[in-house]
Amino acid sequence: MAHSAPQPPSTTVDENPSASISAVHPDIIQAHILTRLDGPTLASAACTSSQLHSLASNHRLWSNVCHSTWPSTAAPRIRHLISSFPDGAFSFFSDSFPLLANLDSSSAAAADHHDRPSELISAVDIYHGEKLIFSKVVETETVSGWFMCSPFRVDLLDPKDVVPTSVKYPEADTCRDLGEELRLSWILIDPAGRRAMNLSSHTAVSVQRHWLSGEAHARFASILPGEKGSASEYVQLGIVVTCGVGSEGGELQVREVSLQVEDMDGMHLNGKESLVILQKGLEGRKGRKGRRGEEGRRRYEEYLERKRERKEKKMRTEGTLDTLCVTFGVLGFLLFWLFVLCR
Repeated sequence: MAHSAPQPPSTTVDENPSASISAVHPDIIQAHILTRLDGPTLASAACTSSQLHSLASNHRLWSNVCHSTWPSTAAPRIRHLISSFPDGAFSFFSDSFPLLANLDSSSAAAADHHDRPSELISAVDIYHGEKLIFSKVVETETVSGWFMCSPFRVDLLDPKDVVPTSVKYPEADTCRDLGEELRLSWILIDPAGRRAMNLSSHTAVSVQRHWLSGEAHARFASILPGEKGSASEYVQLGIVVTCGVGSEGGELQVREVSLQVEDMDGMHLNGKESLVILQKGLEGRKGRKGRRGEEGRRRYEEYLERKRERKEKKMRTEGTLDTLCVTFGVLGFLLFWLFVLCR
């Protein structure tokens, strides 16, 4: 009597992704899979199915994403503010992660002074590669006469303060490499309006070394529209990180981190003017596509090109006016002597 050989167990894999993910217990997905994702990946995963969307909407999950992406948001007051956003930590991440959209100045609506924030909070983190070297939260009042009339400036360090790091200070010929390694996030929060935006270009748009002190100045920037037809048609939200070398061991020190708002003529805007620009940014849409570092540099280069064109146009206008003044002056001089000689 013939005996049939035993058949191997079936190895057929269900190719239906929704059936596969539904076979995994939700607690395992939420505790062991979603917690390993960064913010953008988590947001993408939430769009794949209704089950993942529900699991990825957990406030604690997004809260952990915010704190791991920006350690400064772990401060008690920032934690409380994040929980007060419309969708909690998810809303905060959606506001703070992307670059500011480069809106056209003609479409920027005028800000209502009644809605201007009475206080701004800056949550700032600086990385060198994957290493956190600086993290701080600073509160700035925006209602005093001194703030309104003085040039807008936010300093995170006092003049004599330095922040030591374990990073080796770059040699003169590798100064540009410092700009590639440094990553900065400057989240500006309106606590009353429960709004936030990231003012940084993520990576440095320029790095310059001071010829005398040897300090490296790394500039991060975002470009926002202002008043059309004026010097502030486009303004630069410029963040400068000044790095020096320590006296022992040659380690990098962070010596200055500051924010200023500058128009196309190179003039710094005062607090009142800057607040209008910042409010437009808080109310505006956020960018979604493109690599943040490359996109930030591209927008900065476009701003420099507009600035150069404005300067050239201004010089041509001034040259034309000078020519007219000289022409009328010579004509007046000739008419005067013609009048004297003809008497």
